[in-house]
Amino acid sequence: MSDILMQIFDGHNDTLLRLVGAERKGALISFFDGHDNLHIDAKKAKAGGFAGGFFAMFVPPVNETGRELAFHEMCEPVAQDYALNYTMHLVSMAYRLEAEADGAVRICRTTSDIKTTMSEGFIAMLLHIEGAEAIDQDFHALDVLYGAGLRSIGPVWSRDNIFACGVPFDFPGSPDQGAGLTEKGKELVRRCNKMGIMIDMSHLNEAGFWDVQKLSSAPLVATHSNVHALSNTPRNLTDKQLDAIAESKGVVGLNYAVGFLREDGDQHNPDTPIERMLVHLDYLLNKLGEDGVALGSDFDGCTLPKDIGSAAGNAKLIDAMRQHGYGEDLIEKIAHKNWLSLLERTGI
Repeated sequence: MSDILMQIFDGHNDTLLRLVGAERKGALISFFDGHDNLHIDAKKAKAGGFAGGFFAMFVPPVNETGRELAFHEMCEPVAQDYALNYTMHLVSMAYRLEAEADGAVRICRTTSDIKTTMSEGFIAMLLHIEGAEAIDQDFHALDVLYGAGLRSIGPVWSRDNIFACGVPFDFPGSPDQGAGLTEKGKELVRRCNKMGIMIDMSHLNEAGFWDVQKLSSAPLVATHSNVHALSNTPRNLTDKQLDAIAESKGVVGLNYAVGFLREDGDQHNPDTPIERMLVHLDYLLNKLGEDGVALGSDFDGCTLPKDIGSAAGNAKLIDAMRQHGYGEDLIEKIAHKNWLSLLERTGI
């Protein structure tokens, strides 16, 4: 493995959710001391070159059963007041991490902030909502959350809300399921364009994707999705969608989740080689070009290939890219430059 540690700016992680979920159960997890239950913590970040990324804020459904919910239960709608309360807890966790880090973790509001933070060797957090249930139909919460640092929104997770329809995780399956954006969803896109908030289409169904493509003045983005032709899950992108993203000069972040990498769609099998990630990267590069491909790990939200394991495993992925024949300039684009360029072009 090369001694050169490449800086990674990552398109998606659920670390805030993991921290808040543990806190709500009374089982505190330390981000700074390292913990086996986290894919990203301060020690693993340093070991793998993780320099920042989109820190997602996802609202799980109310669960009073004490057991892990089935997927159909995860897809039950959640009330806006509950979602806003949970989202505020997630934002609070981000601010507490920033305070406890004494400058080593920073919430960033602009691309310039991210570049400065990374250049100083610290972790740059960009706040992202995964599923916009916290936002009310009058968009008051959107203004407040923007003031708190929100700069990226996925209108849906894989459940429907007042803005759009999400895709399920069934396999095999097509993303062409359900209706397009609602009128409120279209208004959300227009407001985000005006405010400089990125729209992420990773969990959006195909009808919603094309609605965003027609409406948005910003590049099209899927922060953590893979290739449907290689893994036939609704969560992955068809060739037609990839062509539209390329035409808009947008970006797709490679999702490390095994279920979106594997030909058989098995979501729980860590015996998935890193080479399978390279197959998806090759395909994405062919469709999107060198400026359209990035990383969107889904750390702390999925089953990873065992040879990756955590953020520390990014070093193995970078080394695999080198052995595969990717040059340093291309690797640097995939690792962080393409996300930073995309954010600038989105007005962040």
